Amino acid sequence: MESEEDESSHQNSKRSKPINDSQFPSTSMQDSTFTIPNLPEELIAEILKRVPVKSLLQFRCVSKSWLGIISSSDFVKTHLSLSANDKEYKHHRLMLSFVQPEYNLKDCSLGSLLYGSVTEAFDLDYPMKNPVKSVWIVGSVNGLICVAIEENDLFIWNPSIRKFKRLPDSRPTLRCGYYFMYGFGYDEVHDDYKVVGIFCIFGAGGSYDVEVKIYGLKSDSWRNVDDFQGGVLLNDSGKFVKGKLHWATTARFGEYNGWDIISIDLKDEKWGKIEQPCYEKGNFDFVLGVLEDNISVLCNYHKTRADVWVMKDYGVKDSWEKMYTISCPNDPGKYMFSPPLCMSKKGEILLVFGSIFMIYNPSDDSIRYPEVTNFDACLEAEIYTESLISPVLQNEPIPQQQ
Repeated sequence: MESEEDESSHQNSKRSKPINDSQFPSTSMQDSTFTIPNLPEELIAEILKRVPVKSLLQFRCVSKSWLGIISSSDFVKTHLSLSANDKEYKHHRLMLSFVQPEYNLKDCSLGSLLYGSVTEAFDLDYPMKNPVKSVWIVGSVNGLICVAIEENDLFIWNPSIRKFKRLPDSRPTLRCGYYFMYGFGYDEVHDDYKVVGIFCIFGAGGSYDVEVKIYGLKSDSWRNVDDFQGGVLLNDSGKFVKGKLHWATTARFGEYNGWDIISIDLKDEKWGKIEQPCYEKGNFDFVLGVLEDNISVLCNYHKTRADVWVMKDYGVKDSWEKMYTISCPNDPGKYMFSPPLCMSKKGEILLVFGSIFMIYNPSDDSIRYPEVTNFDACLEAEIYTESLISPVLQNEPIPQQQ
């Protein structure tokens, strides 16, 4: 078993500039022009809870008391909660995956994309970066991102604090003709981050076997999960909502007429199904998504429109509501809409059409295209919140990256 974690820079140096000591006032005892205010520790903590992660990493060096505040588990959780619920999205970023001209990950500010004029995307130095190896974003929760490199390597990574955890090999003994999918989520009851791997091995005559494994960060190991009755999975990564991971499935490979939404509860590892809405007539492609912590289904009616359905009350079929109908641009070509990524405080919806960002305003049915520099055609986009959550356990050794 190999475990690699590192606090060396996994983020491109373009986002950080050399610090000149002359930019900051001296805090030495001999310098009478600057003194640190003697504020109550509770007030200092309240101020720091609203400070970006990048600054907090620097502020750990101010004093032992500041280090203690910033490192405490209560502070880390409260800081995450405040950042995640900020509708200005000042602490949210979009991670983007690319296949052309080479495999790569980039990220950009979500707040800038929604509310700014021009947004810049930054190249990332992610674990085991290799331009000829495919990279896949499995999912994101609480600032941690699960990344798959090719089909061999999985990582849980926090790009904000530049730490990652390499997972042990999950693959069963595979034969020719197989595929696999993953999902990443958080078990709040046991305070554990988990990855679910579903491996489908095809046999003769259209038969297939499915093996399911689940990884827990606390145990740093994989276990088999039984009672899978979902069929063939249709979407790539599990969608994490209400403590459960969700996939779309069909009864047999190659059939797309009848399909279900299955789920696995990360708390007790029990399988379930979500009843679907009553879709409108017509031929459409579908894809699962998450909008404002609710499971969603986007129905792409070929070259005409997309309907967005959202389950407002989880598990209640009657709570499905068709929130939006978005008309395709004048020249849709072969492209389709992706599920909505988020909603702005103005009620606008951010989504991807083909490989470009678009912002849909349901109040006047208008569409605008935000300008992003250092940006090519992206394959997928995943929102993450900047946080101090570490994928490395407290007493776990941290060997230096070679």
